[in-house]
Order: sequence, then structure tokens, then C-alpha cells
Amino acid sequence: MHLVAVSDALLLRPLLTTVIERNHNGAFGRRMGGADLGELEAAVRELLAEGPLGARELGRRLLERGIGGDVEAIGNATRVHVPLVQVPPRGVWGVGGHARYATIESWTGRELETEPSIDEVVLRYLAAFGPASVMDVQNWSGLTKLNAVIERLRPRLVTLPDEHGKQLFDLPDAPRPDPDTPAPVRFLGEYDNVLLGHADRRRIIPADFPWRAMLAHGRFVNNLLVDGVLRATWWIEREGKRRATLAVRPFGTLAADDRDEVAEEARRMIDFAAADVKVRDVRFEAAVP
Repeated sequence: MHLVAVSDALLLRPLLTTVIERNHNGAFGRRMGGADLGELEAAVRELLAEGPLGARELGRRLLERGIGGDVEAIGNATRVHVPLVQVPPRGVWGVGGHARYATIESWTGRELETEPSIDEVVLRYLAAFGPASVMDVQNWSGLTKLNAVIERLRPRLVTLPDEHGKQLFDLPDAPRPDPDTPAPVRFLGEYDNVLLGHADRRRIIPADFPWRAMLAHGRFVNNLLVDGVLRATWWIEREGKRRATLAVRPFGTLAADDRDEVAEEARRMIDFAAADVKVRDVRFEAAVP
């Protein structure tokens, strides 16, 4: 799930429509049953005018109207061909809930941007993730043919070479710390943009990182940075309200100082994530060589 400001949603949704439709067609295109998309959009807006509904319920009601023949495919299409928002409450920390949707216009009281600026989005991306290449921006956004955008913005940017001679772009006033600046330990989520924000991830992910060996059976595994590099995975094991353990699985042997810093940050994380649990522990798994 992605939480964004209303102004960002109104800007990003129309720009990313082609990406959203492409992903849907790749997964469900053959299951759409020739549904008329204009009829689908009108029906979804009519149904949601009565109040929020879940995707499966929307799909079922559309099938009752003769739109499509596959509940899952049509239910997913409602989020693709009509700009929707997921309304609260979906759930609370640690507890799931049923996702229900409303149109973005009815929920925000505002309309989508009619002339959304891709230039603004690229500049925002560079503010967060620069220096970066054109391929990095395209990988993050899913959009293509952004060379023309970068060329248009070039007078407002600075260019820098990476270690391999590739041209990177950044904002002139963006912070660029000395390469030897220490980076603190960071516990990231499973799909954190720090890891996913670039096409070339060698700056943060070791080329030989053993992804499969770093997983834990039956667990949602997250990622851990040590000195700015992916060096471990982590997860939380809960035994009801009685005990919660944060497990860390290092990639290679951590230096003593790094291990101490990881343990300290792990304690802060488990105290935050399992504040309702009586006993909270930190455990280091055997390192993966």
C-alpha cells in the first residue's frame, strides 16, 4: 500500500495510468472477456456513488450487469480503469482488514490533474534518489522514453559520472556527502524504495547477495543496511502477547562494532513494533557466507 498526499495522488495517477494498465493487462488481459471499458467505468462510478465497496464485490456486481465473466479480473480492472483510493479503516498495526474503495474525486473532493507535469515528478525523484540515471528514473516510475524529459531539464540539473563512467543527474543544491561519511544502521521494510529506487542497485546491494538463502520459511522478510549496504535480513516472530523476537540473519560476518550497532537498533525496533508484548528479544541467526 502506498500512502501519499492528496496533491501527489492527483498528479501521479494520470501520469502512471499507462503503467497501471500495462501491469493489469499482463496479468488479467486474457481474462477480461471483452468487457467494454467505458461501460465498466460508468458502472463502477455508479456503484461507488452509494458507498465504498471491495474489489471482489465490485467485480461480482459488474458480472451481474453482464460486464466481463471473471470476478477477479473485473474486480482488479475497477482499480485500473477508475482512479480509486483505499478508504480507512483497512486495519491497524499488525491486524489486517477488508480493503474497500471509493473514487478519488469523491474521497478528496478534488479532480485529477488534467495536465500533469512529468518534469515535476522527475525533479521530485531526483530530490529523493539522485544522483541517478535516466534508466533509474524509468525503473522507479515504470514510464519509458524519459530521455527527452531529462534533456529538457538538463539546464536545471548537474551531471556526475558514476564509478563506471555512466552519466548521472542530480539537483544542483542536493546534498552529496563525502563517500567516507558513515551511514547508520537502518532497518528497512520488504519493499523499501531505498532498495527499489534505481535500476542499477550495485551502490547498495552486493552483486553476490544470496537472496534465497536470506529468506525465512513462512516469514515476511525485511532488509537491513549496515554502512549503507545491504548486509542482513530481519523479521519478527510473535507468540501472541507473551513474547516477540526480532531475528537478524547477516550476510557474511559482521564486525564487532557493526554487530553492536545492529543489536542496539534491533532493540529499538522490537520495542516499537511489539510494544504490546511482555517479553521482547533480539536473536542473531547464523551468518550466510
